[in-house]
Amino acid sequence: YTLASAAAIVSIQQTCAFTRSTASPAFQTKLHSTTTETSAATTTVTTNPGDRDILIRAARGETVERTPVWLMRQAGRYMAAFREYSTKYPFRQRSETPAMAIELSLQCHRAYKMDGIIMFSDILTPLPTLGIEFDVIRGTGPLISTEISCLADVEKLNKVEDVDFDKTLPFIREILGTLSKEAEEANTSLIGFVGAPFTLAAYTIEGKSSKACLETKKLLMADERGDDKALSVFLDKLGEMIGLYGCHQIECGAQIIQVFESWAHQLTPQQFERYAKPASQRAIAIMKEKHPTVPVIYFANGGSSYLELQRDMGCDMIAVDWSVDLAKAREILGPEIPISGNIDPTVLFGSKEQIETAVRECIDNAGGPGKHLLNLGHGVMQGTPEEAVGWLVDECKRYKGKDA
Repeated sequence: YTLASAAAIVSIQQTCAFTRSTASPAFQTKLHSTTTETSAATTTVTTNPGDRDILIRAARGETVERTPVWLMRQAGRYMAAFREYSTKYPFRQRSETPAMAIELSLQCHRAYKMDGIIMFSDILTPLPTLGIEFDVIRGTGPLISTEISCLADVEKLNKVEDVDFDKTLPFIREILGTLSKEAEEANTSLIGFVGAPFTLAAYTIEGKSSKACLETKKLLMADERGDDKALSVFLDKLGEMIGLYGCHQIECGAQIIQVFESWAHQLTPQQFERYAKPASQRAIAIMKEKHPTVPVIYFANGGSSYLELQRDMGCDMIAVDWSVDLAKAREILGPEIPISGNIDPTVLFGSKEQIETAVRECIDNAGGPGKHLLNLGHGVMQGTPEEAVGWLVDECKRYKGKDA
């Protein structure tokens, strides 16, 4: 952090400090409660002993007793309880204050009983370990102030071997440590996640979200010409750091890691194969070498046009977006590759019958109950009716197959 940004953060923390001691009684009661709250949206499906690791077993490719389910952005603004925090507190304060991050991680599981609790955080969270400054502004999104426009800029960044996650991101260990206990008490799994190297590189180079990813593409073409190797060197650095960050999450309590290649839609198949893929493979390899029994899922949003290039990512499971038929994705990837996905998130704005039909079709297309990990093909959208999430989770847990 620069001195100016550090002072600004201290100022925010002093004026908006949120600790368990100053939280409302309702918040303190909720924080470590795994009891389902009574509401119209609350799931009615009971848990079984095998629920504790059903998601993990499915991610390893095992056929399980039913299709497990969790949702990308399941901890999000579609929930009124979540918005009580997102409208009051800046994103980084919510994600880096353990009491708040823990509560926001648990809200959706208390209500809907997905088969996993995912840490409330962001793919950009580890960037400060390399000296990259960022913020997430309400109504604007991520803003990254550290400029990366040439090789010299990359060489100014911190060395990966000097990264100390406990020093720079001390909140991660407390958040995941507490959530690990909560997951055990709730008879479910704890999910961690990281951003893929190309996605983090593109965010940093663009400085914000981008429709065309133009500055990144310029560096990519300069790299291809041999004029400036900034992108390749940056991806190598990010691949190492992200792999170690995934290991850190596992060592703090995460039982499964999902890698998010959120900007895969910006890449041609050739660009993916030359740049994004090797960097993600390196990150995944670091995690698997150190923690071989912990499943790693790889999700390339917008990457369904080159699924055949994802067969050898080195991960345990491939998650696919909603733009490909799941049966076709299964055919492309082959029967030996476990698969996750892939209901269109907009289906959750439909009727109960439409949502339940989409769940059944997704499970059938994957080969039947217990043959894949059900998720959306992207995150839960803001404005999604809360009861719709409950309908999806309930139907997934209930469905026994076409012949049942």
